[in-house]
Amino acid sequence: MDTLLKTPNKLEYLHPLHGYSEKLSTLSSSRLQNQEFRFGPKKSNLKWGRSGCLRVSSNALLELVPEMKKENLDFELPLYDSSKGVVVDLAVVGGGPAGLAVAQQVSEAGLSVCAIDPNPRLIWPNNYGVWVDEFEDLDLLDCLDTTWSGAVVYIDEQTKKDLGRPYGRVNRKQLKSKMLQKCILNGVKFHQAKVIKVIHEESKSMLLCNDGVTVQAAVVLDATGFSRCLVQYDKPYNPGYQVAYGILAEVDEHPFDVDKMVFMDWRDSHLHDNKELKERNSRIPTFLYAMPFSSTRIFLEETSLVARPGLRMDDIQERMVARLKHLGIKVKSIEEDEHCVIPMGGPLPVLPQRVVGIGGTAGMVHPSTGYMVARTLAAAPIVASSIVQCLDSGKSVSGIELSTQVWKDLWPIQRRRQREFFCFGMDILLKLDLPATRRFFDAFFDLEPHHWHGFLSSRLFLPELIFFGLALFSHASNTSRLEIMTKGTFPLVNMINNLIQDRD
Repeated sequence: MDTLLKTPNKLEYLHPLHGYSEKLSTLSSSRLQNQEFRFGPKKSNLKWGRSGCLRVSSNALLELVPEMKKENLDFELPLYDSSKGVVVDLAVVGGGPAGLAVAQQVSEAGLSVCAIDPNPRLIWPNNYGVWVDEFEDLDLLDCLDTTWSGAVVYIDEQTKKDLGRPYGRVNRKQLKSKMLQKCILNGVKFHQAKVIKVIHEESKSMLLCNDGVTVQAAVVLDATGFSRCLVQYDKPYNPGYQVAYGILAEVDEHPFDVDKMVFMDWRDSHLHDNKELKERNSRIPTFLYAMPFSSTRIFLEETSLVARPGLRMDDIQERMVARLKHLGIKVKSIEEDEHCVIPMGGPLPVLPQRVVGIGGTAGMVHPSTGYMVARTLAAAPIVASSIVQCLDSGKSVSGIELSTQVWKDLWPIQRRRQREFFCFGMDILLKLDLPATRRFFDAFFDLEPHHWHGFLSSRLFLPELIFFGLALFSHASNTSRLEIMTKGTFPLVNMINNLIQDRD
């Protein structure tokens, strides 16, 4: 969906003996380059087979993938000088959209900020897709390079839904340039390194970097995405995983309307001649997500909405190749490819704790959809305002008092309850096969726009979500209602129990 994330080393669920993390958005470039699964003539095309043994890919499509090109912005960044022993007000670890947004807004208030990232000039390598109204609310329409008047959903061969909600692709170079320019103008200092340890004192924290430099700060913000290297969790981490493989390609032609993006294509006619693959897809389905830029240039992504454990990347690639062949899409060249994983749901981090988090590391991915970019950018002013108010209050505030207030503002009770409902939705989706998934989304996109818009964009809170659930149930077929009741009973009990236990 909107947050594409390169696969970090720590997320090992695609290991050949285990199974194989967000649409790539640690919201931090600091963790995006840890592990690449690339296919092309200049790199080995060996990959793991189901038995755990290496096998060679014979798929010509994957041989078209070019070498990864890391593009950097041409900015002269003001550097942090550790020799002065200055304690900055805020240290932001991670240079993705979330981290830079908070750094920009805290520095606008006149506070000192140090942004720490191994590649602070690197243009984010992932594609972000968003609903246009979300970026309009954020005053970021100038950071969309392509927009579509609406979106379509193919439920099956006979059923197509036209969604009259404009969709856009984020211009990642423009967005990062805009953020960096404002940070530089506001006096943010940058340090090119990785943080390996944080030591807390009463009124400050010391961040030890891999280059030997120590950064001292009143507040530490972890914006490193799914690495979870600074923010602490005290419960077993058991998320579902959205896994996807995408290519930005030049093709001879494609069958899609260039004025509409393909939000979901659940059709499986491309698998009729492959019984084994069809059965796999029926158990854990994947859909096509497509952005047509012209009649010959298109972004195509085969996506597993959510599964536990996540689907293997080679399985998804195999399904994608079969789909493109069936659609008559002949790929001439591939500009870039993406191996994406999104941990969804799972526990929230310890609330509160000394290090503040935002984005993936703070559990902000939508547990039912994988969306995060717009939600996180909308939360950045909340985090920034909380930090500024605490530090500018004129009172002596300890580090734990400050971080407690920020966590409280980031995860108020209504947001936690909202997330519980979304996790409930994820738990149902985890249990649906292809026919049941089709029935679910057939009812979902028949709802009033207020309901499905609000659900996808995290705008509905618990009272409205209850009405959303009742509306979905009333629009569902009898078969789908039975599936929701049988597969959702235990998740519903679990959600209610969590809601009762979670109190301010």
